[in-house]
Amino acid sequence: MEFRPCIDIHNGKVKQVVGGSLRDETDSAVENFVSEKDAAFFAEFYKKKRIRGGHVIMLNSADSPYYEETRKQALRALQAYPQGLQIGGGVTAGNAEEYVRAGASHVIVTSYVFQNGEIHYENLHKLKSEVGAQHIVLDLSCRRKGGEYVIVTDRWQKETREVLAAPLLDRLAEECDEFLIHAVDVEGKAGGIEKDLVMLLGKWGRRPVTYAGGVHDFEDLRMLQAYSGGKLNVTIGSALDLFGGCMKLEEVLDFMGKTGKQDST
Repeated sequence: MEFRPCIDIHNGKVKQVVGGSLRDETDSAVENFVSEKDAAFFAEFYKKKRIRGGHVIMLNSADSPYYEETRKQALRALQAYPQGLQIGGGVTAGNAEEYVRAGASHVIVTSYVFQNGEIHYENLHKLKSEVGAQHIVLDLSCRRKGGEYVIVTDRWQKETREVLAAPLLDRLAEECDEFLIHAVDVEGKAGGIEKDLVMLLGKWGRRPVTYAGGVHDFEDLRMLQAYSGGKLNVTIGSALDLFGGCMKLEEVLDFMGKTGKQDST
């Protein structure tokens, strides 16, 4: 299990928000934390700590008046830590190579691939031909619906008809290098992990998977380790001391070192 940091950017500022509260039409969200530091500050911090594989997420839609400032912040982060960060938010086959050239180790994609409720393999293959599967992370963030986990897109505002399950992961694993999966029902709430989702992902284990959502203390990390068999990487947002929370980063890194090497996946 490996700690994967995050830099979430909304309205041009680094924030921690409740994921399910994002609204494109008003550029609003319930905010847990708004930093006075810019995205490059956090990128440089992660670089000094030698923490790789974090994700920079642009949380504004491309038609938002805040989009360009959010994008500038994201690009500054990539420049501050070349090959150390992944980037997501509005990524398409048309701009993916630009982000890789700007320093992203991977591009993170959801909405370009999942459209009108289903997977558009033509778009996925276009993306793969532009940057190669080795530079692609597929974001399969989801929310519980009945007894299943339905993939959501467009900053977690639209449900698809695709259900997160082993057959889908097997199929998409050929098209990417990693998966990023936010448990949207608990994302940003620091109220505990989505146990059933963690178990589902831990049983699969064919590609690196980063889980995000609900971690608020070290008991959650211990449960994540146990329920996933240590096969998942983890992002901690609002609960981390960097973002106003109570979990100290140094203690998180120490926990990771004791429960499984940082490069175990």
